[in-house]
Amino acid sequence: MNVQQLQAYCASLAYSSVDHYTDNRNILIYSIDHKKFAYFKTSEPQRWRFSIRVSPEHFLELTDQHGIQPARYMHRFYWISIVNVARIDEDYLKQLVQYSYQHTWQSLTKKRQRALTEE
Repeated sequence: MNVQQLQAYCASLAYSSVDHYTDNRNILIYSIDHKKFAYFKTSEPQRWRFSIRVSPEHFLELTDQHGIQPARYMHRFYWISIVNVARIDEDYLKQLVQYSYQHTWQSLTKKRQRALTEE
């Protein structure tokens, strides 16, 4: 899966929105109701580095792999950064994105979830 395919997959998830911050951050954020579940770095160094939240159980396992590192500033919340998404198995990458997406969805209040589904 390349960067464009992964971007399309993240954007295709229900209630997902995309924001591109071009000021000093240079990130492309995928979120649900302004709560992010994934983001890409859009400038050098490590352009197109992809970050998502993973389960605490997978965090150590994944960060031991070459090309996957704890996400800067977000690692304490179990976020990882994947330097090159093309090196990760497509199905496994989709599972990781799905976990991050579900975690973000569940962090919304029940009232907000209902409001989104009724829109």
